[in-house]
Amino acid sequence: MPKGFFAGPLEVVDACCRRIPKRWREDMRVDGIVYASDAMFETLIQDQALEQVVNVATLPGIQVASLAMPDIHWGYGFPIGGVCATDPDEGGVISPGGVGYDINCGVRLVKTNLFWDDIKPHVRELVGALFDTIPAGVGRTGKYKFDVKQTRRLLGEGTRHLIDHRDAGTYEDLAHTEAEGKIDGADPDAVSDHALKRGAEQCGTLGSGNHFLEVQVVDRICDEETAKVFGLELNQVCVMIHSGSRGLGYQVCDDALAAFRNASVKYGITLPDRQLACAPVYSDEGKKYIAAMRAAANFGFSNRQLLMTQTREVFASVFGRTWENLEMNLLYDVAHNIAKLEEHTVAGVKKKVWVHRKGATRAFPAGHPELPEIYRPVGQPVLIPGDMGRASWVLVGMPGSMEKTFGTTCHGAGRAMSRTAAVKHAAGRRIDKELEARGVIAKSSSRQGLAEEQPAAYKNVDEVVEVVDNANLSKRVARMRPVGVIKG
Repeated sequence: MPKGFFAGPLEVVDACCRRIPKRWREDMRVDGIVYASDAMFETLIQDQALEQVVNVATLPGIQVASLAMPDIHWGYGFPIGGVCATDPDEGGVISPGGVGYDINCGVRLVKTNLFWDDIKPHVRELVGALFDTIPAGVGRTGKYKFDVKQTRRLLGEGTRHLIDHRDAGTYEDLAHTEAEGKIDGADPDAVSDHALKRGAEQCGTLGSGNHFLEVQVVDRICDEETAKVFGLELNQVCVMIHSGSRGLGYQVCDDALAAFRNASVKYGITLPDRQLACAPVYSDEGKKYIAAMRAAANFGFSNRQLLMTQTREVFASVFGRTWENLEMNLLYDVAHNIAKLEEHTVAGVKKKVWVHRKGATRAFPAGHPELPEIYRPVGQPVLIPGDMGRASWVLVGMPGSMEKTFGTTCHGAGRAMSRTAAVKHAAGRRIDKELEARGVIAKSSSRQGLAEEQPAAYKNVDEVVEVVDNANLSKRVARMRPVGVIKG
């Protein structure tokens, strides 16, 4: 059998869901539940990600199932696209691998009152100005500098600190950010000096890898009523920002994994994979990681706020109007690498559980109290980036997410090939020229970066969102096609 081939049983639940029953391996505490289409499963069984779904199902205190979204692919410990909830009162654990190295990597969508005809003659100039202004690439620093004291305040206060002290946005921005840009319980003292140093000059920088800033045009409306509430129209110009907590978040994860190295022996936890390193939520190690992870999440929200601030400045310069006049308002900002303590109904009982979302997005339905008042009648905006050659989507959270996936849906298209394979696939080609032939102006600090992130490296996002729509996890609202992108 090919390497990574999954030989376990896959029971059909319905047209877009399969179950790996817990009888498959004696150490599984719950089933594995995977959302994907038939065509996706044909490829997925040759990936190690399904084995990781099984491994996650062994964690102490796990509730209901080890879950995976249709953008699932192999990751560190947990699959990317993996979701699990643990009950701290049943010995539940917290696992850094269930959040990932890029804590609070997430997506922000900014609307404008511009339409395609308004920007069509200026796209090249606009993309060039964005690339020249917004720092992108490995280790890049930017114009925003924070000393240690200021960085600690940023970790504790989140985005509000920028608005109060740096004039970087409005209080409406806060209202349209998950958790209003601040996760309570963050403790800057739990963050190492090394992590603080790494983050001091990186807030407001894009980073590398799959991070991007993309100018998009709405090319399809699927739900007119919800689109109206979200303020989206056909041919409208939007900007999608995808970035996280940069080197600070990476270091917080690295520090935690080092601290958790012997935790499994200390607490009598048997793990099938050392990358699942974890500790009980109520342990000293668990509590310290949670406090540091929350602080890094606040840094991630702040990073995207400053990226948006710089984007607003560039648009104002290119189009000769203030960003307020251009109505560059934040639609929403949501994390997709995070663990949060949330109330969910499990077996008919309401309880608070630690929901790990690793490459997965919160998708709360209409009426949920954590939603901004303006969106509460329809549900949470769900932002799903695709690849830079095809499309991205705005969805809306649906009741099925609360019933099936702890209020969660997919987070993107998901990789179809590794970065190494993508670079090999791009040999001798000019990805930037191929994108331009598709009508997309792309600028990157390296050709390799474009090769790694070429459209062929990703699943078709249209197929991914069709699965979560059919599963009633989130509903399609609007699709956006890219016209300009900057990357590290």
